[in-house]
Amino acid sequence: MDKFIVKACPQCSGTHLKHVMTCTDFYASGEQFELHSCEDCQFTFTQGFPTGAAMDRYYESSDYISHSDTKKGMMNSVYHRVRAYMLGRKARLVAKEARRTSGKLLDIGTGTGYFASTMVKKGWEVEAIEKNAQARAFAKERFDLDVRPETDLSTFAPNTFDVITLWHVMEHLENLNETWDRLFELLTDKGILIIAVPNRASYDAEKYGANWAAYDVPRHLWHFTPGTIQQFGSKHGFIMAERYPMPFDAFYVSMLSEKNMKKGFTFLRGMYAGMMAWFSALARKERSSSMIYVFRKKRNEK
Repeated sequence: MDKFIVKACPQCSGTHLKHVMTCTDFYASGEQFELHSCEDCQFTFTQGFPTGAAMDRYYESSDYISHSDTKKGMMNSVYHRVRAYMLGRKARLVAKEARRTSGKLLDIGTGTGYFASTMVKKGWEVEAIEKNAQARAFAKERFDLDVRPETDLSTFAPNTFDVITLWHVMEHLENLNETWDRLFELLTDKGILIIAVPNRASYDAEKYGANWAAYDVPRHLWHFTPGTIQQFGSKHGFIMAERYPMPFDAFYVSMLSEKNMKKGFTFLRGMYAGMMAWFSALARKERSSSMIYVFRKKRNEK
């Protein structure tokens, strides 16, 4: 199996890398993967992750909801209910931060197409990118969306999109710095980039440690905090304009984390932990289980 060994930090190019913890792939394989961190900038990543086609089998699970849209089990049922609420919230956030109610939007990693479909209904001209063929087929059948494969990201002209969104996608993308550069190129000068990722500085990440479901190795390659993702944005010509907590994520992630620990009363334990995480994020939003970050292009100083 082809594995990618990180020898220099993707963020600062530092070579002082240390082992942080070992996590298990609870979804697909049961294999263990190491998390390493840069001692210079504290950016954390999955070390020795599979590359290219070797990664595909780690997504081949009926439980991988962003691709299968499964409603099997209590936790996936909760996911669907929360998603229905969050779709409206995301649409309102886009309109607020973009300061417009229509325009050209690119959704990268669109999964089964729920958000892209919502934005089409809101009057936006939407392009959607998704690697997984099964998810693209679902989006076509359910929403009549012509979702493009990931290879099509290179075909768009520069300065094309008013809004680019990546909802829990950035942590999956192998070519991290190249992706940030491409996003900068595709966005109009007054456009906005919206990125949602798990927050490894969250209450629930601290509580569950190596069992935290949002580490999701080896599918999640990069593990961001508010500080490290702001540094990535700045490195590639962006300024962080706003950040929002995603408090509902704590409930779903906590339930999955309890399941990982193989304890009884998974749902109740997860609900309690999610509530504690909710209160933690109310006091300090940077402790939220996941965060939404809004980036704008830096203005050239004359």
